Amino acid sequence: MSTYPTDQPTTAREGETPDIEKLNAYLKANAPQSGTVQYISQFPSGYSNLTFLLKTDTQEIILRRPPVGANIKSAHDMGREYLVLSKLKPHYSKVPTPLVYCQSEEVIGAPFYIMERIQGVILRAGNARKLAITPVLFRNLSEALVDNLVELHRLDIRKTGLDELGKPEGYVQRQVEGWIKRYYNAETDKLAEMENLADWLAKNQPPEQSPAFLHNDYKYDNVIFDPADLSKIIGVLDWEMATVGDPLMDVGASIAYWSEASDDPVLQSFNLTALPGNLSRQEFINRYSEKSRRDVTNILFYYIFGLFKNAVIAQQIYARWKQGLTKDPRFAGLLMVIMSLSKQGVKALSNSRV
Repeated sequence: MSTYPTDQPTTAREGETPDIEKLNAYLKANAPQSGTVQYISQFPSGYSNLTFLLKTDTQEIILRRPPVGANIKSAHDMGREYLVLSKLKPHYSKVPTPLVYCQSEEVIGAPFYIMERIQGVILRAGNARKLAITPVLFRNLSEALVDNLVELHRLDIRKTGLDELGKPEGYVQRQVEGWIKRYYNAETDKLAEMENLADWLAKNQPPEQSPAFLHNDYKYDNVIFDPADLSKIIGVLDWEMATVGDPLMDVGASIAYWSEASDDPVLQSFNLTALPGNLSRQEFINRYSEKSRRDVTNILFYYIFGLFKNAVIAQQIYARWKQGLTKDPRFAGLLMVIMSLSKQGVKALSNSRV
């Protein structure tokens, strides 16, 4: 029997729980194969879209909806995330099967979709330290993460129809301009480091790589491992930002989450990559380059953008919390995270390395 517990939900947060009667009425009419929902619980760890476990009389399924108070439609588009899963599933087995999408806000107060549940182990900063994972196993896990990212980037975006999800040409420029604009729209405090990074990114964009399918939020806690063989990835979650574009933007997003033992403790608290055995950021880059045969000469730009984007996401959530639109107590401390991320970026620029 596995010593690694599978990911489990907890009691749903007040004010976020879907109305079970309305939900059952919708499912009976639109997805009767789902069964009748008897109990709703919530996966508490995410910082963006809300994820609920629906226990029905026949099975367990997952409901995803935008966070309460969110007005960033492009970042919380349930229909698009459902479309990504629908297009991806026939060509990439490690995603949940999408079951039904509801565009109306009348059922639970927001659009939502339902998908199958993949039971497995999700490693997060809060639980990984308790599992006594050896350095050798962590090495295997982190290598598997890189190799799976390469696998995603090898998907033929035209044969799969995934190219319909975005416009690869000019992707980097649009992302830089868009995330800079999002930052200033959500700004609550003047941070010189964020302003410096925004200015540098606008002036230092590299030539784009040939396009690929991007997850855009690829990290340990969006990956499901097999409880019987922890080095085997059986699922990848949270496709809300998936698109097509320069694959090094995906790599940059991943290594921006990839904290090391010498990094700010605030950043280490959000990931488990600083634990012994994990690849370093540079080893991650080297393995990706070797497996994908892509040029990583300009990886510093993509790393800086990844840090900046993470800081902007945190800023958007913090702004919603400050306006009283969300009650989640974790969000109160996000200003410190934004400061740590931006300082990490300035440090990387000063040292000219990730």
